[in-house]
Amino acid sequence: MGRRFARNGALAGLAAAALFGAGTPVAKLLLGQVGPWLLAGLLYTAAGLALFGWRLVRRSPRVHLAKPQLPWLIGVVFFGGLAGPLLLMFGLASMPASGASLLLNAEALFTALIAWLVFREATDRRIVAGFVLIAAGAVVLSWPGQAQFAGWWPTAAVLAACLSWAIDNNLTQRLALTDATWLAAVKGTVAGPVNLLLAFILGAQLPAWPALAGAAAIGVLSYGVSLALFITALGLLGTARAGAYFSVAPFFGATLAILLGDPITWTVAVAAALMALGVLLHLRERHGHWHSHPAQLHEHRHAHDDGHHGHRHDPPVPPGVWHSHPHDHEPVTHTHEHFPDAGHRHQHRGDGGPPQG
Repeated sequence: MGRRFARNGALAGLAAAALFGAGTPVAKLLLGQVGPWLLAGLLYTAAGLALFGWRLVRRSPRVHLAKPQLPWLIGVVFFGGLAGPLLLMFGLASMPASGASLLLNAEALFTALIAWLVFREATDRRIVAGFVLIAAGAVVLSWPGQAQFAGWWPTAAVLAACLSWAIDNNLTQRLALTDATWLAAVKGTVAGPVNLLLAFILGAQLPAWPALAGAAAIGVLSYGVSLALFITALGLLGTARAGAYFSVAPFFGATLAILLGDPITWTVAVAAALMALGVLLHLRERHGHWHSHPAQLHEHRHAHDDGHHGHRHDPPVPPGVWHSHPHDHEPVTHTHEHFPDAGHRHQHRGDGGPPQG
């Protein structure tokens, strides 16, 4: 069961990276008609509205957050939709793109460090090595040859934006059992208007309708669907691992740029090798031991063949059918292969045997 969840999480993380990375060279085609800040606002807004529309068409059930989850959601909205974009705006206002492109790789590093050091997410040398290789590949792809940072204040602002998004990623993982499309829609409809407001304050004006339509299409796929897939990966793999897979996004962007006519360079080849090796190390991870689940009552999407949901329904729900409703978990102690997903945030004893007492 753990391997299936890991495989699904890896596929979701890589698909999120592919959609997000592929949107980058396409979005660049619009920058001649739309400013970068206004474009970001259009992308996020289109993503949020599309996901809410999708939920309406599908008649998705309403999401009910428990009171203990509300602080996590407030933190996600503040750090991901407000603080991150605002800090990045201050940094980019005085910094050349060469320096910013390198500094933005710090988001993945901060995400992993917070997951490992603050939330005590389980890891090992294989995962750390894989993360380092993936991050190194991202740095190689974004290396401009000669980076300029324009002083400590713009540098600090961009790094603070990366830290804000890293906090956002870790807080989002605390909500990862929530419907991913709902959570992604909420984040999009917050970050989008915030970016639009900042763009209009800076004097931006709406472009012609073809550019608006293009931005909407990129927003739906590269931001909306991509974000929902990333949240799914967070729930199945944990924050650091999902963040590592998502760091592959620049490679997918570079690949699409090559298909659109850019030449193949040594940086793309080296980055591809580093990232492929890093992903392979992650896919080969094995983690299993005795652990305990306390009794709890909550609501989230689940199926009855995952080893944790054996409750009864009237009428019965077949195994493998995903559904959502409030349900009880009885306390259980067992051992199986698993990952630091949303259902396995336990501490690690390191003894390999059944928990005592």
